[in-house]
Amino acid sequence: MTSEANRSDEIEYIGVPGALPPPGHYSPGVRHGGLVYVSGQLPVAAGGVHTFDAPFKEQARQVIENLLGVLAAAGSTAADLLKVTVYVVGVENWSGFNAIYAERLGAAKPARAIVPVPELHHGYLVEIDAIARSQ
Repeated sequence: MTSEANRSDEIEYIGVPGALPPPGHYSPGVRHGGLVYVSGQLPVAAGGVHTFDAPFKEQARQVIENLLGVLAAAGSTAADLLKVTVYVVGVENWSGFNAIYAERLGAAKPARAIVPVPELHHGYLVEIDAIARSQ
């Protein structure tokens, strides 16, 4: 077989309808080989409104909504999540994040890592990225 015959699983860049394009050289998500890779999502609200001064729980809800928005644009849901990595400023925010995460993801329990970090871009308190199966 030629390499052209093996191109059935092309790389597809996923954009989120109605969302502003990323400010950097990347896509919100990428589909390849039956998987969806979700880029790091910050808790930026619709229309690019920054929420870095919002309380942690509000940022946590927004960042999960952003993650779910990318999944939806790819035709996937929380039930398709395989691996999630969460970056949290302040280990004291871990349990607050966990409660909101459990509430939003329901029965979905993907593999997960929570990484305490000293700071995130724009002064945000949480960032999330993920890998999901493609539908």
